[in-house]
Amino acid sequence: MTSTAVESLRGADILTAQGFLAADDYALADSGKTFPDGGNYRLEISGVERMSTMETLLSESEKQGVFVNRIVAFGGGATLLNKSELTDVHQAAVANGIELVAVPGPRTGWDLGRQALTDEGRSGGRRVRGVDNLRHLLNDYLRIFSTGIRGVLVWDEGVLDILNKARIAGDIPSDAKFKVSVYTGHANPASIRVLEALGADSLNPVGDLSRPMLAAIRRNVDIPLDVWAVTFESFGGMNRLYEAGDIARVAGPVYFKVEPGDSEGSMYNGWIEPEFHERLIQHKVRHCAILNELVEATTPGVKVSPRP
Repeated sequence: MTSTAVESLRGADILTAQGFLAADDYALADSGKTFPDGGNYRLEISGVERMSTMETLLSESEKQGVFVNRIVAFGGGATLLNKSELTDVHQAAVANGIELVAVPGPRTGWDLGRQALTDEGRSGGRRVRGVDNLRHLLNDYLRIFSTGIRGVLVWDEGVLDILNKARIAGDIPSDAKFKVSVYTGHANPASIRVLEALGADSLNPVGDLSRPMLAAIRRNVDIPLDVWAVTFESFGGMNRLYEAGDIARVAGPVYFKVEPGDSEGSMYNGWIEPEFHERLIQHKVRHCAILNELVEATTPGVKVSPRP
């Protein structure tokens, strides 16, 4: 290509030639994609740290008349529970038709390396440090799978690639599911499409994307997006409950993350008293019920996935 031709080429031309929109989707077109059951969105709650928290979630869900489709469990790390405890939570989830995503450990900031927790280090992302930590992490994934749990959180693209190849090879269960964490920091359709190709089954983009941005991502990505409807304070403390219906319309299928609270560090440390997590779960379930109420009022055609 000549210098003149390069100079006349626009970024928009490159984007459209590769199947992307030339701008975020300000028309806010309907997604046209749903979960297999026809739902535009599902509800997700993090912070089910042990069996007592699971029991509180089930009790409060019945009280509020809401079904929480997916839980992200063991935020302090599955390493901090014995296999019997992990199995109990898994069996309760299965019995109630709830998808479970387990958070393994160790992870960046919990080992020797502390750079990721510094002000400037945070911008680098939470990737796994060294081969020893890769091995420890893979061992924890294997430990999780041995309890019957199939959903796991992933926050490193290389680990995702390893897990996906292991799934294809039969080294881990073929029905394992990989949820990519917000800590990978992805925020556009090009990067999220790469993660989808690497085997991601859902992905949590950064939490402050506009509806046109989310709609543009949906044009190029098929996997569910995990979108915060309520964000804990250290991630901005955003409340998008009134936007939820329209987000599901343009970006569905979506898992709405409902996560009020202070910060990951304060909420999910394994040494926090169980009663703290139980009270927090009650707030989260209540907000899920409000989300359903507001979606029904603002966007009647948008549906939540029912209890299986």
